Amino acid sequence: MKKILIIAFVLLLTGCDNSPAGKTYLVATDATLVPMSFMSVGNNMTGFEPDLMKAVAKEAGINIQLVNVEWAGLFGGLLTRKFDMVISSVTVLDERKERMAFSDPYLKSGLALVIRKDQKGINSFADAKKNNFLIGAQVGTTAYFSLEKDPSIRKKGYQMYGHAVSDLINGKIDAVLGESTGTLFYQNQNKPVFEKIKMVGEIMTNEHYAIVFHKEDVELKIQINAALEKALKNGTVSRLHRKWDLGQAAQVPE
Repeated sequence: MKKILIIAFVLLLTGCDNSPAGKTYLVATDATLVPMSFMSVGNNMTGFEPDLMKAVAKEAGINIQLVNVEWAGLFGGLLTRKFDMVISSVTVLDERKERMAFSDPYLKSGLALVIRKDQKGINSFADAKKNNFLIGAQVGTTAYFSLEKDPSIRKKGYQMYGHAVSDLINGKIDAVLGESTGTLFYQNQNKPVFEKIKMVGEIMTNEHYAIVFHKEDVELKIQINAALEKALKNGTVSRLHRKWDLGQAAQVPE
């Protein structure tokens, strides 16, 4: 009888953990963009996406560990199984689907053009192109892919979105193309910079962010999608959207 009670107690303790044999899944994010994913003053990873991933993992009953990885190493590290998932404002693209799998979308965003606030007569991307602007974008992102499609556009690649904005303010380039969420860092954390730049025109594309998996990890994808669906329906995602003040730069899918 005592042995049965002990076994029941152990099952009670472990029953909520759906990770295989207590596995801890490594989830990579490029923690350089406030408020999406960033390192706090105490060197703790925080932001909308870490909060969301923790909530989804809890709902799915799995253990996760978030790791900070530069954008350039995210997909290569996933494909070589250095980690199990990626959550880092990754846009769902057909060419990416050929090598990786995606969850259902958790945010809707798009590309937007940023220029210096004192620049006149530029009200759209078409205006910037007509004026032969030198446009910066982060390499490996949909923004840079978009610029590459048009050989007539003068472009410059950067490893980080923030470096492009710094060059913009210093007059080394004329505009920056990036996710509409890109300006949130400056809006929330660096007001002096935010006061020197402005977004012009409408959000140019309709893009969706999703969690990324190995193509072979079908069961994990199903598990995460079920948890994400609950987080969307019960208002968790909307609550985090408000907490991190994402505004119109990124919207919760209906």
